[in-house]
Amino acid sequence: MTKNPISVSELNKYVYDKISSDPELSNVLVKGEISNYKHHYSGHLYFTLKDESSLIKCVMFKGFASNLNFEPKDGMKVILLGNVTVYERDGVYQINCRAMQEDGMGNLYKAFEELKNRLSKEGLFDVSHKKKIPVMPKCIGVLTSNTGAVIRDIINVSTRRNPNVYIKLLPVPVQGEGAAEKIVDAINIMNEQKLADVIIVARGGGSLEDLWPFNEEIVARAIYNSELPVISAVGHETDFTIADFVADLRAPTPSAAAELAVPNINDVIIKLNTYNNRYRQALKKKVELMRLRYEKCMNSRVFKEPTQKINEKYMYIDMKVKSIVTAISNIYNNKRTNMVKHITRLDGLSPLKTLTRGYSIVELDGKVVKSVNQLNKDDEIKLRLIDGITNAKIM
Repeated sequence: MTKNPISVSELNKYVYDKISSDPELSNVLVKGEISNYKHHYSGHLYFTLKDESSLIKCVMFKGFASNLNFEPKDGMKVILLGNVTVYERDGVYQINCRAMQEDGMGNLYKAFEELKNRLSKEGLFDVSHKKKIPVMPKCIGVLTSNTGAVIRDIINVSTRRNPNVYIKLLPVPVQGEGAAEKIVDAINIMNEQKLADVIIVARGGGSLEDLWPFNEEIVARAIYNSELPVISAVGHETDFTIADFVADLRAPTPSAAAELAVPNINDVIIKLNTYNNRYRQALKKKVELMRLRYEKCMNSRVFKEPTQKINEKYMYIDMKVKSIVTAISNIYNNKRTNMVKHITRLDGLSPLKTLTRGYSIVELDGKVVKSVNQLNKDDEIKLRLIDGITNAKIM
């Protein structure tokens, strides 16, 4: 070797200078499909631009990103303007994007939207089909890779919230060819053997291609047909898959899925103690109310003088009897007075009353003689006097 060795930093700096000084790379117009898109909280956009056989990393800083009139997404085809540069620390080259416009929809993104619309029309996303997550599940079924942070996060969160909950892991591939079929098989096994009270389907974040098994129709229908409730926790909070829409509950992260599936036992204990105290207070108030009612009843006249009501009724009956007797007596006296009045009037009109004043009644052949013309000489008549009847003869 005739040359002295240089450091990695010097090499990266040399490459950086070479690329930066190339006018052809200072203003490139490149088209491709977005993948691994990340919208950083700082406002910068990080993504990969790819075609059928190659890819290149890209960054669009906040000042240029604020001029975009659309939201970039994984699978979207775009045309971007920028300059090729080298990120010296990592020794990778990338495109610093200054402008971007849509160039149609990527194949995966298009397939995602078509399947989403079709399943939505079929009603697979309807809230009416969502099953309730058990309040206190005894066993959580987890479908994810048996390696990586996802299962560890779920176990840590679940056991911290409730050490008594049992977690059953059914390992499945979460990306790549054949992953969708394995996920479907695992969902069916969980249902057929009733291995859990609720299922968590989970994986970490990734590009649209990485998450694609969870956008497969067979996975969506398996989740929809599952008798056990399913929580979907695929990707990061900003990632959405078909599995998220069809699942009974969507969690933004696997850790959040564990929190949604497993209640905090301490919160449950506090709530039970609160209810217990409320019931004690309610029972105490009920007993006090019943005691007051009892005392009120015992102090009432009904209990102190039980015959009082009966005596009052007796008095009422006596009063009514007296009223009836008085009414009957008044009616009798009124009738008697009227009778005496009528008798007096009749007595005043009686012919016998006339006899008391010295008059007599002449009868001939049993008939009262009213005129002398009714009498002839030698007729035998009867004279009715006050004190009797005597015979007489007309001379």
